[in-house]
Amino acid sequence: MFSTNVFSYINVLNKAADASWLREQTIVNNLANVNTPEYKRKDVDFQSVLRRELGDMKYITLDSKVDHVDLDRLNVSTYYDHANYSYRMDKNNVDVDTENVELASEKIRYDALTDCMTQEFSRLRTAMSK
Repeated sequence: MFSTNVFSYINVLNKAADASWLREQTIVNNLANVNTPEYKRKDVDFQSVLRRELGDMKYITLDSKVDHVDLDRLNVSTYYDHANYSYRMDKNNVDVDTENVELASEKIRYDALTDCMTQEFSRLRTAMSK
């Protein structure tokens, strides 16, 4: 029996795409609550989770790190951004301009992640057809 980690990158990219989608939905929710008094913006931080899981070992290849990622530890959730204080009288801390920039950035990230997954599957198809 032979063992392979051929889907390691795809699995990590899938987790990243899920987190990106969740962040997009969270930002849209923030924008929907821009006029809700005392609403505190929410956010999602996948980069810190991935960085922690991959570790900061200098002399280990990324391939080796990705092969040993525990996918169950790459789950993220939303958190309240209490550090982003508001000067508004209603104590809402959602800034429409910032949220729109973050939303555009997250859409680009999501598109890039899904494109990377498509390319990985294409490489696998090419390798299996030869």
